[in-house]
Amino acid sequence: MTSDIETLKERACRKIDSIAQDLVEASHTIHENPELNYEEFLASELLVRLANQHGLVTERDVFGCETGFVGDSGSGPTVCVMSEYDALPVIGHGCGHNIIATAGLGAAIGLSAVAADAGGRLRYLGTPAEEGGGGKLVMARNGALLGVDIAMMVHSADADLTTIDAIALQQLLVEYDGEAAHAAAAPEKGKNALDAAVLGYMAVSALRQHILPTERVHGIFVRGGSKPNIVPHDAATEWYVRSDTMSSLQELKPRVLAALESGAHACGCSVRHQWDQNPYADMVTNNNISALYISNAARIGREVTVPGTKGHRVVGSTDMGNISHLVPSIHPMISSAPAGTAIHTTAFEKASRSPQADQAVIDGAKAMAMTAIDYWTSPEQQKAISEEFARTNASRDVL
Repeated sequence: MTSDIETLKERACRKIDSIAQDLVEASHTIHENPELNYEEFLASELLVRLANQHGLVTERDVFGCETGFVGDSGSGPTVCVMSEYDALPVIGHGCGHNIIATAGLGAAIGLSAVAADAGGRLRYLGTPAEEGGGGKLVMARNGALLGVDIAMMVHSADADLTTIDAIALQQLLVEYDGEAAHAAAAPEKGKNALDAAVLGYMAVSALRQHILPTERVHGIFVRGGSKPNIVPHDAATEWYVRSDTMSSLQELKPRVLAALESGAHACGCSVRHQWDQNPYADMVTNNNISALYISNAARIGREVTVPGTKGHRVVGSTDMGNISHLVPSIHPMISSAPAGTAIHTTAFEKASRSPQADQAVIDGAKAMAMTAIDYWTSPEQQKAISEEFARTNASRDVL
């Protein structure tokens, strides 16, 4: 059986090597044409076209997402490989989703070539709007994970790590309403909505020293008046509120909101708020799948370490966290940029179209493909992964 597994892995990796140029060119094209949440028409069309061209029948506009897509191959225990391909405002692919997209594509095409012989089923999902839009949540709510046994993706970073330190997140919009007045002639007739927003911002700053060291609250002003000589009657701030788990996030949210509302009370303004309907959950890595990935990454020369082992970790939030509460999952980080290059920066955006990034596309595809083959061909691993998931995933309220 071992030789059969090795043969399957070699076939999948050869298939990935045979399409390496297509994968790298696709990564470059997506990088050069950044698209925001739910606007990834070029990227999704390109990925679907290449999947179909290389034998994996794939279709767009599925599971409630116009720029989402799905391709299925084989039958049996089901591995879901995911691609992300949205970009950030201003700095484009500063999170390297072009790498994530094409590594996922490569893994899916490689696996589709061996799925029937390996006795497994592949589900390839294109998941839009990871950068705040919650595409995976939308697709999961609409049935994208039905029949899926495990899920995986790789994420670009400046190191090879078993996972991102993904904490729970929910976005918040707070809007303040006051009364406009001439700022010089009759300021006493005004109620300054911008002042209310500023005081709310400062109250959050004061709150930060009394929250957990692992929690994060950060915001921006999105509206704040039209001209200096008009008392602003309208202002708004947008926030990311993060905590270790969905449970602890629920405890933090009312404290943040109370701080933001305090500015309105001080300035005689009214205030309203809206929590985003797609909160991101913390990531629960399935250690049994992760061990398979570590072993397969080592075969191609990558040493994957646990975050913090060498003093390095990547902290953030992702809708893959929600998926990890629904099915056993991994979200390893793959080195695609020089050490010390932080994600969500212009430096990382530049590094995401480099020889190192191109190699991450191919290596990530191969490591995932070989991990999926290990899962398909080992009932023992299937049982261990399922049992671990049952022990470690107590909460399912993530959709």
